[in-house]
Amino acid sequence: MSQKNHYCPETKENRFRVYLFMKPILIMALFLCLGLTTVIAQDGPTWLRYPAISPDGQTIAFTYKGDIYTVAASGGSAKAITFNEAYDHMPVWSHDGKSIAFAADRYGNFDVFVVDAAGGEPRRLTFHSRNEVPYSFSADDQAVLFGAQRQDLASHRQFPSGSQPELYSVPAKGGRVGMLCTFPAEAVQVSRDGRHMVYHDKKGGENEYRKHHTSSITRDIWLYDSRSGEQRLITVFKGEDRNPVFADSDQSICYLSEESGSFNVHKMDLKTPGQSRQLTSFQKFPVRFLSGSGDGTLCFGYDGQIYTMAPGGQPRQVAVTIRSEDQRNNDLFLAISGNAREMDVSPNGKEVVYVVRGEVFVSAVEGGVTKRITDTPEQERFASFSPDGEAILYASERGGKWQIYQAKKTRREEPYFYAATVLREEPLFANDKNNYQPQYSPDGKEVAYIEDRASLAVYNLASRQSRILLTPDELYYMSDGDQYFAWSPDSKWLLVEFTPVMGNGEVVLIAADGQKKMLNLTQSGYNDYRPKWVNQGKQMLWFSNRDGLRSYANSGDRQADVYSMFFSRDAWERFNLSKEDYALLQAIEEKEKKEKEEAADKSKKDKKDKQAGAEKKEAALTFAWDELLERKARLTLHSSSLADAVLSKDGETLYYLASFEKGLNLWSSKLRSKEAKMELQLDAERGQLQWDKEMKNLFLLADGKIARIDLDKGKRQAVELKGEMKLDQAAERKYMFEHVWQRTRTGFYSPGFHGADWQGLRSAYLKYLPGIGSGYEFTDLLSEMLGELNSSHSGARYNPRRDDGDETASLGIFVDYDHAGNGLRIAEIIRGGPLD
Repeated sequence: MSQKNHYCPETKENRFRVYLFMKPILIMALFLCLGLTTVIAQDGPTWLRYPAISPDGQTIAFTYKGDIYTVAASGGSAKAITFNEAYDHMPVWSHDGKSIAFAADRYGNFDVFVVDAAGGEPRRLTFHSRNEVPYSFSADDQAVLFGAQRQDLASHRQFPSGSQPELYSVPAKGGRVGMLCTFPAEAVQVSRDGRHMVYHDKKGGENEYRKHHTSSITRDIWLYDSRSGEQRLITVFKGEDRNPVFADSDQSICYLSEESGSFNVHKMDLKTPGQSRQLTSFQKFPVRFLSGSGDGTLCFGYDGQIYTMAPGGQPRQVAVTIRSEDQRNNDLFLAISGNAREMDVSPNGKEVVYVVRGEVFVSAVEGGVTKRITDTPEQERFASFSPDGEAILYASERGGKWQIYQAKKTRREEPYFYAATVLREEPLFANDKNNYQPQYSPDGKEVAYIEDRASLAVYNLASRQSRILLTPDELYYMSDGDQYFAWSPDSKWLLVEFTPVMGNGEVVLIAADGQKKMLNLTQSGYNDYRPKWVNQGKQMLWFSNRDGLRSYANSGDRQADVYSMFFSRDAWERFNLSKEDYALLQAIEEKEKKEKEEAADKSKKDKKDKQAGAEKKEAALTFAWDELLERKARLTLHSSSLADAVLSKDGETLYYLASFEKGLNLWSSKLRSKEAKMELQLDAERGQLQWDKEMKNLFLLADGKIARIDLDKGKRQAVELKGEMKLDQAAERKYMFEHVWQRTRTGFYSPGFHGADWQGLRSAYLKYLPGIGSGYEFTDLLSEMLGELNSSHSGARYNPRRDDGDETASLGIFVDYDHAGNGLRIAEIIRGGPLD
């Protein structure tokens, strides 16, 4: 696996993540932010989730577009019980049918709430900042049982605890939370007398919507006797058994099992555990969310709809009509400020191009005047200026395919993109490949890019022809945009992050004309990555984890350092001068410079000659090949988690973004005196550094904000990104759905998709999109579709960012949950913690 990288130029926001092993390729790139939707809901809703039938069997509660509804079990018009911009889901009935508990993220995470079954103001029951979801009411309706990953007991030794919840209870009218058990019990149901609990376990963090797998992580159903403390495993199928409910006066259970090949309802007599009878025979889609009423009627979800089944009867779809205005607006207006993902500074240093939520923008460095360059549901990435500043280059995934585009100003009298009134966008070229990560050569004559995700190619603007420098046999990819390369100042060479197989990378030098064999410059066996040309091409910088903390299993976080290789012997010898010798050299060079300036002042060259001299081509680089690989040095003094690094114009100071404990901060290191200091405290999660063309101003992108750094004063001046953008959330979800489906189609490691009809599944799941109203529902939809592949490490997650969410203190203690008096009793203080 690759080094942890704080420089993360993703689009569509880092809140929605799709992950899937392919070829083996790992998609870890799409991002979605929680939005608002205003559409009139239609008849025949398409994504009804979490149905739960009332104890009397007359009413069904369910979730639709983030709100809780109820509908008669016989069908009809549904009534909204909650009406809130938060995501309300997982309704649970009290045994008397008067109350409904549910989970909602109204305070930054999922808490447990309870509301009158007829509607009204919900009452919040839990207040911890970890997610909490309800399972059932106690037998006497006095408490709600819920699951959460709050904290294990001090004596707990089960692993991995990070993905296994504990079971708690909280008074239904509010009060102190009590812990019932630390073993991972989910979907807990309580018998009528309160003596027994039936539940399914959770052994790890696999996608809960994965289908057809038989492995050690699949769920099993257990019966717990609260009197004796005995737990019995009552299912023996090697695959998934889940969502048990009591039946037949608690003498039997019904549950969902994949024993037949797809999730269906099964029934088991508790006197004969391990022996079940299949009650339904659905095949195409899984049965989800089983619940039962006191009269034995079962309720569940199938194919986005709600079904009931009377004892001894057949499944019957419940016809649901929803006629109400959605709480969330489809058109979302987002602030541009604080949401930039990648940046490039214009050659004149007066404007900056960047990407927000998959759209390209340009802002003035002074004043913040902003121009939107693209406006599409699809994502744009990899934006940069041409060397003359007259074009902006970027890639866009439109029509299911990445292509390279450039935008130009059409009016010559308009010098800046941010103030341009008319822009013209056109494809750089067109073919049937996926092309992205475009980079102009410094002379502006060619564009290097990635073709079909695993080939490095160069496009000549004059001949309109491409040539391949590296092929899929030589490059390994895991996600869109994970290749890295950099042009030399003379446009004749490229430094490439070279990873032919999954594992550690190397840095190679390759001729841009493709006529010379590539040279591996690092050859370390460790991870070498992110090479950059510095010092007018006489050196390169790169990152390596060879001296930092690391895992030889290529897992987990690792530390890295900045290294430099010297292509010129003069640069190498200059680097190794003592402080005194370097001071002498500086004095000599200063004298020579002054003499040249005086001679130039006496010269009678006209303005044209001066301009001709200014336009002189970049001198071709020369390499001292002998002992080249030995001319390298470690530049950082301490290993750390690195995001980016640049070298000063005189080559004497390294500026880098490093994290030693918490977030990233801007550091500098005087290379000759070996002195390092923090220049700016940022506490950032990700960052990028870039000099302007003259290397006078250092630009910083940190956590979505762009700034210009005054290194002499140690201050930063924010580049204001003014304005907001309109986002069509439905169109964006449609694009992301197609992106996930298409990437899976072209890259899944098994050509047969483990027997799944991937082409047919596209239309099967696409029909649900009109019923999707939030990021949580969208990731559930993607996880269900990806779960059809029966592949581990697959699915989707939604991580909305809430700046106003609750934050529970972590005091470094274990709480005694048996304590019933006032206050909290501490069972154990963790050594080295805040209270130690």
